[in-house]
Amino acid sequence: MGAISGGDRENQRIEEEEPYGVLLYYKYTSIPALSELASFYESNCSSLGLLGRVRLSPHGVNVTVGGRLAALEEHIDALKLNPLFEGTDFKLASCHHPLNNKVAQECGFTSLSIRVVEELVTFSPCPLLKSPEISNAGKHLSAAEFHSVLQNAGKLLDGNSGDDNKELILLDARNLYETRIGKFETTNVDTFDPEIRQYSDLPSWIDRNTDKLKGKNVLMYCTGGIRCEMASAYIRSKGAGFENVFQLFGGIQRYLEQFPDGGFFKGKNFVFDHRISVGSSKFDIIGNCLLCGSSFDDYSPRCRCQFCRMLVLVCDSCRVKGDLYVCELCRKHGKGTHTFSLELSSQHSETNGSETRQKLRILCLHGFRQNASGFKGRSGSLIKKLKNIAELVFVDAPHELPFVYQTPENDAPSSDQNPISTLPPGTCKKKFAWLVSPDSEKTDGTSWRLAEGKFDPLQYQYQTDGFDESLAYLKKVSSEQGPFDGILGFSQGAAMAAAVCGQPDSLKGEMDFRFCVLCSGFAPLPLLEKKRRSIRCPSLHIFGSEPGKDRQIVTRVSADLAEFFEEGCATVIEHDSGHIIPTRAPYIDEIKAFLKRFI
Repeated sequence: MGAISGGDRENQRIEEEEPYGVLLYYKYTSIPALSELASFYESNCSSLGLLGRVRLSPHGVNVTVGGRLAALEEHIDALKLNPLFEGTDFKLASCHHPLNNKVAQECGFTSLSIRVVEELVTFSPCPLLKSPEISNAGKHLSAAEFHSVLQNAGKLLDGNSGDDNKELILLDARNLYETRIGKFETTNVDTFDPEIRQYSDLPSWIDRNTDKLKGKNVLMYCTGGIRCEMASAYIRSKGAGFENVFQLFGGIQRYLEQFPDGGFFKGKNFVFDHRISVGSSKFDIIGNCLLCGSSFDDYSPRCRCQFCRMLVLVCDSCRVKGDLYVCELCRKHGKGTHTFSLELSSQHSETNGSETRQKLRILCLHGFRQNASGFKGRSGSLIKKLKNIAELVFVDAPHELPFVYQTPENDAPSSDQNPISTLPPGTCKKKFAWLVSPDSEKTDGTSWRLAEGKFDPLQYQYQTDGFDESLAYLKKVSSEQGPFDGILGFSQGAAMAAAVCGQPDSLKGEMDFRFCVLCSGFAPLPLLEKKRRSIRCPSLHIFGSEPGKDRQIVTRVSADLAEFFEEGCATVIEHDSGHIIPTRAPYIDEIKAFLKRFI
């Protein structure tokens, strides 16, 4: 055996002399004074040496902190003096002291992070849209009651003694990578695993599967209970036929405490702290290596999908330094292979103190008669100011346009008499469009022609063709360069982006944007056929105020585009500049605030 280093000896001494633990709790309740509560956490946790995550919202708290067990017990005692925390389920578990390694840093256990947020857990891509009432959440079942329901296959829920076990459905409210190492299993109950990347994808899954849930007894579970609160309330909000929703109080953690041999739970419970996972007394491994399929359930190497950054299981034998991997969901959607340079992955993440977070990837669509390189150049300030939270990907539109020129009086001789018409190829960059007029001509990219008239600020009204070709092109881009978290469009690019967001059902699995940013946009023909307030996609609308300096797309047209998005989904920023994306304060701060909702 090798010699133990001084640092390891110190950590070992801390573990032996100072019992360590992790505390998890949440409480949905109205917080009258957020700043005061934040100050309490800052003072109390700092004085007790507690590290971890504290999330506060006007609707409650969600906390995961670690420290000396005695300090955690003091923290609980202090909270119990506050009426806000009456009835709170404090889950305290002893464990090893976290080393200052990658896992501890990634889980936020090397510092104290106190943050005020809109939602304790982001349930919907549009956090403020039709949030379910927590008071309407499913009925809580204790670990013992939950176990009895599974054991009796639903007979205890409705009081009947029938044999129709199909009336009970077991619904896992967790992410796919969590379910891959542990889950409830019983042959007598239909079990649904939504196979979602993140919790905010669950509402969409519920919406697509209402026919499978209606009229059934839905039994839900998650890690500690907080995700079931929102999700069960969302199901019940759908009305008649969705009343019978139940949830495991305290989550898997309380169940394993009640049934240390695992009971109906197989494998390990994934947790969002340095422990990574917690198992029962049984040695069950239900996870499998992504590459070879052998039994494996250790996420400590922190291998991630190169596209969506979801955790993946790669065993010691298959793991090679420098490799990247593709998760099963991205593979299902045709994304690459696992043999890429590891260096590329660092481009999509940000380290901020002790927290590591994924950067957003945003597909950017330029305006009419522009190109990707030109739009990228003009967006240099935006790229710089968003560099810590987003990667902007610029692409050319598929419709190439002929070169045109104008004279001050627009009465110059025809193009074949003008020297500008004979400019050699490559003199100017090619120009493209997403939508074109019905009589748009093809171009060979070498000749110029005189514009038919002075600049027409209403030209966008005649650009009604080319949508299907542009849509097929964007599908190809998403397949080859995606996935993308969101889409940003400028002017005609905003019109195209809005039209794409207007048909999410037909694009499911091909282009799954979580949000859109529409700058100086307008409603294109494919969108005008839809009803107002019919698009359920979080959107940020940026355009010049009235009266403004934008001589191409007037304020009322861009404001009208926002009317196609559901109320509560559209955020508007009006600026006092022209046909641009503003990057000065306060506008850039508002743009950042919108994007940070999706990190």
